[in-house]
Amino acid sequence: MAEMGGRTALILGGGIGGIVAANELRRRLSRSDRVLVFERADEHVFAPSLLWLAIGDRDARAIRTPLSRLLRRGIEVVHGSVESIDPLQRTVTANGERYQGDAIVVALGAQLVPEIIPGLETAGHNVYTLEGALALREALRGFRTGRIAILTAAPLYKCPAAPYEAAMLIEYDCRRRGVRKDVRIDVFAAEPGPMGVAGPVVSASIKEALRAKNIGYDPGRQISAADASGKRLTFTDGSTAAYDLLAYVPPHRAPVVAVASGLTDGTGWIPVNRNTLETAHEGIFALGDVSTIPLLLGKPLPKAGVFAHAQAKVVARNIARAWTKRGKAAAFDGHGACFVEVGDGRAGIGKGNFYAEPMPEVALYPPSRPRHWGKVIFERTWLHRLFSQPR
Repeated sequence: MAEMGGRTALILGGGIGGIVAANELRRRLSRSDRVLVFERADEHVFAPSLLWLAIGDRDARAIRTPLSRLLRRGIEVVHGSVESIDPLQRTVTANGERYQGDAIVVALGAQLVPEIIPGLETAGHNVYTLEGALALREALRGFRTGRIAILTAAPLYKCPAAPYEAAMLIEYDCRRRGVRKDVRIDVFAAEPGPMGVAGPVVSASIKEALRAKNIGYDPGRQISAADASGKRLTFTDGSTAAYDLLAYVPPHRAPVVAVASGLTDGTGWIPVNRNTLETAHEGIFALGDVSTIPLLLGKPLPKAGVFAHAQAKVVARNIARAWTKRGKAAAFDGHGACFVEVGDGRAGIGKGNFYAEPMPEVALYPPSRPRHWGKVIFERTWLHRLFSQPR
C-alpha cells in the first residue's frame, strides 16, 4: 500500500480532462492534500494540433510537453498503466502498487482499437495519434496523384469534426503543393451525416463545405476489412472502394481497466450524472471520452475535449467544496464550442447548448481568419498555462 497523508485525489489519465482536473484541484486544495495523476505516457500531447502536424504546419516538439512538469505545480505524477480500479474500496493499482483515494476521477479517455477491423491498422494512417499524424505527413509530402480516402471506421468517435477537418486540410495542402488537380479526395463515413448530434443545419453546412471543395462524401459506409497490399476497403454491404492513401479514425472503446472495474454499463462506457459527473459510487467521478451522457434525441453527448475541459472544472470544484466547505456547487450545463478548420488559414466555430431539449441548440459560424487565430492562441497558451511554474 502506498503511503498516504491527508486527503488524496487520484486522477486517472493525463489528457485534457485529467490535466484540467488536477490543476483545478491543486489550486483549490490545501497543500496537505495530495493530487496524483496516473498516466502511461511520459508526455502530454495537445491532440487538437495533430491535423496541423499531419499537413506539415506544426513540429511535433511544439505540441507536447513532459508530464513531469506538473511537479512544479505540486501535482504528483505516477507513470505507468492503471491495472485495476476498485470503486467500492476507492483504490487504484498501478505498477503493482495500490493507492487509496478519498476521491477518484476517471479521465482515461477512449482506447483506440484499429486492430478490431481486419487489415485497417496497416492499411493507412491513424489521424488520432502522434505517430499516425507524423506518418501521414511523410506520405502526403510525396503524394502527387491518386485517390486519398478519409475514413471513419465506426459511427461513435471523439472530436466529431476532426475527420471532416482532415479532409479539408488535406485538400488545402494539395492545392498549395500544386497537385490538387491530380488528386481525388473522398470521405467514407460510418455515420449517416457529419456532426449529427449538432443537428441537421450544422450537418448540412459541413456537407456543403465538402462539396464546395470538391471532396466526395459517402455516408453510412461501415468498413468490415481493409487490404493494405491491394489498397482496397471492403464495407459491410459487400461494396468496395480503392484508394492510394488512407487516413482513418479508428474504432473506440472504453479502456479495459474501466470495463473490468464494473463502472461501465451496456453502452460500454461509464454512465454519470449529467451535471456533476458522479458515477453510481460515492467519491468516484468519470469525465470526458470514457463517460456517457444520454441526450433526449437518443444519442449520447459527443466525445470532445471541450466537454472534458468543462466537466473537469466542475468535478474539481465540487470535490474541493466537499473537502474545504468553501465555494459554490458547480454543474456542467452541456454548453460547448469547437473550432472547425477548413484550410487557407480559416476556421469556423460550432457552439451551443447540447443539453437543450428536444434537440441540441447548436450553430456553426462561418470560417474566418480571426477564428483560425483563436485556435492558434488557445494552442499556444494551453501547455504554458497548465504546465508552467505557478506564480
